[in-house]
Amino acid sequence: MRFASKKQTLQSVDGDDGVSLLIVEPEDMWHAHNLIAEGDTIRAPAWRKVTLTTATGSSAAKSVRTNLSIRVKSTFFDPLVSELKVSGTVVNENDYVSVGQHHTITLRYDKADVKFTLWKHAGWDSVALQQLKEALSEDRPDAIAAVVMHEGLANVCLITEYRTVVKQRLEVSIPKKRSAASEASKGAEAFFDKTLAALRANVDFSIPRTLLLASPGFVAQDFRAYVAAEAVRRGDKELARIAKDALVVHSSSGHVHGLNEVLKSPEVLKTIGNAKFTAETTLMDTFHERLRKDDGRAWYGTKPVEKAVAEGAVGRGGGVLLVNNAFFRSLDVATRKKYVAIVDKVKEDGGDVRLLSSDHESGKRLDALGGIAALLTYPMYDLDEDDPDDGDDEESTAAAPEQAMAAMVI
Repeated sequence: MRFASKKQTLQSVDGDDGVSLLIVEPEDMWHAHNLIAEGDTIRAPAWRKVTLTTATGSSAAKSVRTNLSIRVKSTFFDPLVSELKVSGTVVNENDYVSVGQHHTITLRYDKADVKFTLWKHAGWDSVALQQLKEALSEDRPDAIAAVVMHEGLANVCLITEYRTVVKQRLEVSIPKKRSAASEASKGAEAFFDKTLAALRANVDFSIPRTLLLASPGFVAQDFRAYVAAEAVRRGDKELARIAKDALVVHSSSGHVHGLNEVLKSPEVLKTIGNAKFTAETTLMDTFHERLRKDDGRAWYGTKPVEKAVAEGAVGRGGGVLLVNNAFFRSLDVATRKKYVAIVDKVKEDGGDVRLLSSDHESGKRLDALGGIAALLTYPMYDLDEDDPDDGDDEESTAAAPEQAMAAMVI
């Protein structure tokens, strides 16, 4: 997905402004589904069936193409055909429709770019802006990093479900083998150093992700060994994890087209299939493990999490807030603001925030816990007990022990 205007930037998105976006690949339909919520206003091309009266007085039904603006009442996303149906009432009349009439706009990916303009009913708050940033970013959490290389040439790529993006191409002159061994070794080391720097500059490895290293011969294997050695030399745990998790595969070339054969191998196909939403699944596994230990560092339910966040316990040093994105699709502005405030407080304290979708396995597990949970940086106890001054609250603070046991085995 990208902005329809080159003048538009994330920094210029403000308040109640409409943002015009282009859908350029099937993956963008999923992001459009996350961005468009009940109460928002969307403007896009649409087909409208109208009845026209001819000069002779007879009438005929005809479908006409027109631009419509509707206030969203519901959405339906079909991932199999990359299609999003947005239903609502017309807010700007034209020659074919009146204000208040119902219409369904269908956004569908095809080879031509699809444009729509979106106005958020609650404004572009921090959560909406984060969702927009993720939609516009090529480096998505489920993207796989890849370096396809041969001696002196490296292509740093990001592979999504639908395309491969070349982030940087490197060419470094390496002395031939007939040159002095020390010169050849220094040349190879300089090449690996520049490749590693380009990889870390273009790929966010704070998100656990797969790294494919592909080359003819042993270049990719040698590069992984170099990364592992550098991790030890620098005392860099993230770099050590990158080297450990890297998957070395053979390719016939160091050029980008060499990835074609790599991506067709059964081993890589399996890896790519398992990579999607791995980070969220891992976090939910960690949460349930902490919940079993009952060490006071894993809580779920709105009230306990709110209390932990207010105390600064979901902050720098390992704090993670897990929230169902359905909370931010609420038409109730007060509800949305409440959860946006929780998210902002965690970010302010240096914690990590993950918005999970109930369309995926990790989000369904979170739904079983009330849609919100947190990993704390230090233990806190009795967060599920009501304060003495609190009466009955309309929101449950945590599930009953029987429910908790059921959730732990999901």
